[in-house]
Amino acid sequence: MSWDVNVLVVGGGAAGMAAALALAEAGASVVMADPGEKPGGILNRCVHRGFGQGLFGEDLTGQEYAARFRRLLRESSVTVRPRTTVLSILPDRTAVLSGPGRLEKISFERCILAAGSYERTPQSLLLGGTRPAGVYTAGCVQGLVHEYGQDIGQRIVFLGSGDVGQILAAQLAAAGKQVLAMVEQKDRPGGLPRNRREYLEAANIPLILQSTVTRLHGDRHLTGVTICHLPTGKESFLSCDTLITATGLIPDRRLADPLMKDGKLPEWLIPVGNCRRIYDIVDVLAADSRKLALIPQ
Repeated sequence: MSWDVNVLVVGGGAAGMAAALALAEAGASVVMADPGEKPGGILNRCVHRGFGQGLFGEDLTGQEYAARFRRLLRESSVTVRPRTTVLSILPDRTAVLSGPGRLEKISFERCILAAGSYERTPQSLLLGGTRPAGVYTAGCVQGLVHEYGQDIGQRIVFLGSGDVGQILAAQLAAAGKQVLAMVEQKDRPGGLPRNRREYLEAANIPLILQSTVTRLHGDRHLTGVTICHLPTGKESFLSCDTLITATGLIPDRRLADPLMKDGKLPEWLIPVGNCRRIYDIVDVLAADSRKLALIPQ
């Protein structure tokens, strides 16, 4: 069979860019499809530092890190298809792509699935009460604030205390918002120790442990939340106009699910990055994605 391309890379975040570059360096013809305006994925929303020390030997922001990869892509043979969504991957090694003004099908020898992950939504948490405006996921807020310059509320509660939540809470506090509390169901905050020191503790964000939010209050807009202390069941009301959930990521393998057979994917479909497993450090994710993309099939 004559293939349109050796490798189709689905997703243009750190994993997709790293895999595409490794394959192009090895001589493969590569098409990388990404729904964003430019490659980078969630990195384009990350204005904080802590990226690139392992790969580039520098302490970069996420945006700078993505820009480095984009420069390498421009200098490579990779065909980048921005604003292009892969709608389906079929068993005959073809994929349906939706891009600006067109729908097409391409064939490939191998497919690298670098679709990333998606956040647990507030709806999945089964919170009681109404469904008022003012409830966001952390990733949504990152996009609204750092990519699109939008404003959110003034009195903010976080549910969950992972790395993204801690960093975002400190950024919002530095921007003049009142971060009233970070509510965590475990007996210690999540995330990397360095982020706890540099963001959560440095910004003096109040931390409520062994607790969770059980109810939203407000009609059209959020007016407060009920917080439950899990060991005792004692509840308290906290007035706020914004709730940001940072309760973890789920690997996005939805495109691969129809291809599963006896619990296994076809050998030509290789998940990399956060759609393979959730990583804490992007440099490790990028390095692993390069290696996985080059494993002979």
